[in-house]
Amino acid sequence: MHHSISDLTRNADSLCATWSGGAQTDLPYLWLRDNCGCGECRVEQTTEKRFHLFRVPKDLRPLKVGIECAGSKDEAIFIEWPDGHHTRYRSSEVHGFLSQPRFDLHYWDGRFRPQRFDYQHFLASDRAAAELIEEFLRTGVCVLVDAPTEPDSSEQLAARLGPIREVLFERIHNVKVDPKGYNIAHTGLAVAPHNDFTSYTWPPNVQALHMLVNECEGGESVVVDGFGLLSELRRDHPDKFDVLCAVPVPFRIFSEDYECYAVKPMVGLDSDGEVRLVRFNTAQMQTIPLSEPRLADFYAAYHELSRRVNSPDSQVNFRLEGGQILLCDGHRVLHGRTALRSDGRRHLQDAYFEHDNVRNHLRWLRLGGRI
Repeated sequence: MHHSISDLTRNADSLCATWSGGAQTDLPYLWLRDNCGCGECRVEQTTEKRFHLFRVPKDLRPLKVGIECAGSKDEAIFIEWPDGHHTRYRSSEVHGFLSQPRFDLHYWDGRFRPQRFDYQHFLASDRAAAELIEEFLRTGVCVLVDAPTEPDSSEQLAARLGPIREVLFERIHNVKVDPKGYNIAHTGLAVAPHNDFTSYTWPPNVQALHMLVNECEGGESVVVDGFGLLSELRRDHPDKFDVLCAVPVPFRIFSEDYECYAVKPMVGLDSDGEVRLVRFNTAQMQTIPLSEPRLADFYAAYHELSRRVNSPDSQVNFRLEGGQILLCDGHRVLHGRTALRSDGRRHLQDAYFEHDNVRNHLRWLRLGGRI
């Protein structure tokens, strides 16, 4: 669809562009100058910005503005600035700047079943990789099948997910029953839904749980959509949701060699007020000081969230077999397992990656014309 600008009106600190359909858009003069795309303002080789805003006065106004032809199906805003610099914006360019693209999330409950993808296809086929990444960005969870069962083969995932995110503990974390283990996952006990490394200021936000061998009874995997539950909590109890966004909570994980400690609210929002991070880990949560003035309100909210997380209606249960990998969005999806009921061999390996790298791989596939 062609979007054209039919008229311009000068205001004190902006141009008002009127579109052919009648809608209007304010274009601040400093924004127009700062985003100029000419060879003087940008590094042509890289498109990086060379212009620095302090070089013009804060009350900058153009000398001349107009609309000129910029091709058979487009027109451009033409601006002459007091220092003699010229800036042009095609109307299609301006329309593209109206908003940032957003990726729609799909929330789910206990009836959901994570989509399964073939491991070798994921690594070998750009199309298969894009399909998995799109599903992962939408739902925060999927399963790779027919994966290797050799220890540390999770390293191969870096070709699609980007470099492994190392933490203070093992680069690839071994989860099996171990009397010397430093957390509950090394016991045979049930592990309630949680996300890992809540004790990091910036926890890893992609987790690959790679089952190498599973000959044990019990130990079914559990996943919960933390963002979906918080969306419902926000709708039902906005006051409780707000408290979880505000009250700082200490989290700690430690071993004989290392300790990680962070104090952050359970829920983190982005600049649009959308949930972008949940920290929910009963085992790593430490005591909130009695001096916290919102302590009673926090506990009412935490109790409600805990009830929802541990409701069977929220939990997806399935068995992760040897040669299968559960991919979780570590800032969104809580994972756990039921209790182990036998002494059969069970060896899971955890590796962590970064959501930015996964998203950017999909972008690279698109920009390069590979998909």
